Amino acid sequence: MSDGGCCAGPSRRAFLASAGVGALIAGAPGVAAPPLTPRALGTARLQPFDLADVDLGEGPFLHAQRKTEAYLLSLDPDRMLHAFRVNAGLKPKAAVYGGWESDPIWADINCQGHTLGHYLSACALAYRSTRKPAFRQRIDHIARELAACQDAARSGLVCAFPKGPALVAAHLRGDAITGVPWYTLHKVFAGLRDATLMADSAESRAVLLRLADWAVVATRPLSDAQFETMLETEHGGMNEVFADLYLMTGNPDYRTMAERFSHKALLTPLAAGRDQLDGLHANTQLPKIVGFQRVFEATGTPHYHEAAAFFWRTVALTRSFATGGHGDNEHFFPMAEFDKHVFSAKGSETCGQHNMLKLTRALFLQDPQAEYADYYERTLYNGILASQDPDTGMVTYFQGARPGYMKLYHTPEHSFWCCTGTGMENHVKYRDSIYFHDDKALYVNLFVPSAVRWREKGVALRQETRFPDAPTTTLHWTVERPTDVTLQLRHPRWSRSAIVLVNGVEAARSDTPGSYVKLARTWHSGDTVELRLAMEVVPDQAPAAPDIVAFSYGPMVLAGVLGREGLAPGADVIINERKYGEYNAGPVTVPTLVGNPATLAAQVRKADGPLEFTIPAADRTAVRLVPYHRVAHDRYATYWRISPAV
Repeated sequence: MSDGGCCAGPSRRAFLASAGVGALIAGAPGVAAPPLTPRALGTARLQPFDLADVDLGEGPFLHAQRKTEAYLLSLDPDRMLHAFRVNAGLKPKAAVYGGWESDPIWADINCQGHTLGHYLSACALAYRSTRKPAFRQRIDHIARELAACQDAARSGLVCAFPKGPALVAAHLRGDAITGVPWYTLHKVFAGLRDATLMADSAESRAVLLRLADWAVVATRPLSDAQFETMLETEHGGMNEVFADLYLMTGNPDYRTMAERFSHKALLTPLAAGRDQLDGLHANTQLPKIVGFQRVFEATGTPHYHEAAAFFWRTVALTRSFATGGHGDNEHFFPMAEFDKHVFSAKGSETCGQHNMLKLTRALFLQDPQAEYADYYERTLYNGILASQDPDTGMVTYFQGARPGYMKLYHTPEHSFWCCTGTGMENHVKYRDSIYFHDDKALYVNLFVPSAVRWREKGVALRQETRFPDAPTTTLHWTVERPTDVTLQLRHPRWSRSAIVLVNGVEAARSDTPGSYVKLARTWHSGDTVELRLAMEVVPDQAPAAPDIVAFSYGPMVLAGVLGREGLAPGADVIINERKYGEYNAGPVTVPTLVGNPATLAAQVRKADGPLEFTIPAADRTAVRLVPYHRVAHDRYATYWRISPAV
């Protein structure tokens, strides 16, 4: 199949609204396909704003973005391209990076090359957000190098596996293999897609289509049964990228691939409302689920959405920790055994939180319920923002709740875990879920210093807030002319009430947590809207373990700060993620809390610092509590096994 064999697809605006990507794409060459129906373009009720139309103000999210920007620019793309060039018969231009990218102890997982895909996605997000030329230059350089690899190998396939294309060929034949070739290739597909959509990279588009056409041809001989057997091996979100490719081009081959890559062994029970997740590797499933929702948007076939929505309800509402994370040692466990897993050092894989937020956002666009936004906010603070070392920009793999353990961060050049890759993306896309809109309404989902431009309406909204230090936010309107817009302000479930003032006068009041406060009016430049919320300390328990409790203040989990006992400087920077729980594992004294959860929550007192609290322990000392996302380099506790009062 030639590179030019794809078809011209639907309008760019229609695709991007469906994809949830605020970018432009270059038109595809070839013969125009029949126009896609509105059903085939998805059923999203809301649209995101282009990242380029949202600005971040000073605060923790912009700080995290800057740290990641600096890290991205510190890396050498030619080192990530090393093995791609070797496999294509070309001389590498720089030495290969270590860790998952080349070290022998990780050879069995065959993830070599995944970092390049994540890096492309991160550079595309950073470029769209900042318009800094350095990110676009890196994207185009990588795309040109991958194109050279395709030309040299005379194949659309590009890979960095030690055995090169032979690993993929063996997997396609059904031979026994070690590793996850499709999972790794998915990162390259996704990186090229993001570079195409968010950086308008024609070079990336050409490589992407040639890679996609290779996959179509390579998998065509497989029967449906053989394809399904192949999907028993982790394969990332291959169904998602092919659904995107179908919407980008209209090529029916890509729609077929999206459906073939949708794992029926997982899809069928979920679509029927059956939870069979116990024991499954969590982040193997999550990209498939994100893909199910995307295939629904591409095809309109309802059981894909039914599976995705049921999975979200199951994981977000019944299988998650207080932080929004899930799993122990990367696997789902029976919630009846919560007490056996909650204190693991290997809980809450950060990749899982990354993908749960992707799924949450996709479902919210179709069904804008505050429940989705509430979960998104909680996991954003306690999972994603919490995962980054604010000093270095390095990120975590697990964020377990073993009392007295600490966050462990990757090295700059010798780790390159899966969570290093998603971590590159996490902190340069904070702009994508603060605001949304439909034809008439603007939704404010997150309370983040920021501004948004709604170009079609000729309006801009600037948000000033010290949240979470203060439970208020103020919105300032600038309009080209008086404009009718309905403002939808989230009333979070954690706040008993919500009061809205317009130009200093109360305009609305809500006593329904987990809803939206609706303001429909004509706005003028200079109008201000103030949202006042209420935050309090509440206990968080799993039904199966009432004696194990975490405490939250608003959406933020509070962590007991337990000092640096036994920690040398730099002891929380590691290479081998498999040894989580072994690093810094000396004995640690953890305070005991006594009483019942409600009484203990009532005993929490504010301390001197912003969002600092104390809670009394059994030995009459006061344990210092701070938001979990602000913990770095200290031992901590987020869950406590409480003792009954005597």
